[in-house]
Amino acid sequence: MRDRVVIVTGAASGVGEAAARQYAEAGALVALVDWDGDRVAHGADRLGADGHRVLPLTVDISDDEQVAAMVRQVVGQWHGVDVLFNNAAVGPGAAARYPMANVVDTPAEAWDDILRINLKGPALVSRHVIPHMAEGGGGAIVNNASINGLVAIRGADAYTASKGGLIALTRAMAAEWGGHGIRVNCLCPGPVDTPMNAPYLADPERLSAMVSRIPLGRVATAREVAALAVFLSSDVAAYISGAIIPVDGGWTAA
Repeated sequence: MRDRVVIVTGAASGVGEAAARQYAEAGALVALVDWDGDRVAHGADRLGADGHRVLPLTVDISDDEQVAAMVRQVVGQWHGVDVLFNNAAVGPGAAARYPMANVVDTPAEAWDDILRINLKGPALVSRHVIPHMAEGGGGAIVNNASINGLVAIRGADAYTASKGGLIALTRAMAAEWGGHGIRVNCLCPGPVDTPMNAPYLADPERLSAMVSRIPLGRVATAREVAALAVFLSSDVAAYISGAIIPVDGGWTAA
């Protein structure tokens, strides 16, 4: 990844923060994108103190104008984009802010908010990044979905719909842009130990029920999920495109 230009959305914490560090440690120039400006700036300071080349950017990825300005800034500073990790999202751990329930009980406003962030956001960032990748001869996009898009999990239907849509979008973009040298793949994590998920995982009964469905017997760490994103972005994965890969400890295999 030496000197590759990488954009990581949702880079202030969790999987995004872990991925930003792993990309940077692999030699990439990393734009850290998040709507929490203070946290993403602190993360950039830590990476910068370790000698890594990073650029913190405060962006709402569901706002087309903000996304366009962000991509222009990255391209203006580093002359292109080689990798995009579409990681930013809200999940069940954010239910206090974005109510999650079944299709009957989910408020209409929550449906709009969740799909705007989780599906429209990655589409907008891809929309502005792809022309630069195509002009530069190719690139890699990794979308972070969820096993919710693969199997039925009750109680978060808007979230599930958004992640199912992102899986479908991954396939569509891989087919559309492969001829331009752009690979598009998708991660589908199960439960992950992140700050956003901490309130959700703090319920011992819920955690026990989830772990009972995971053959490996534990939830994932953020670094374990991020590692696959970095692999799929690298030349080692040069012939992988359109793949939808569970990162779930065996949940969807059992």
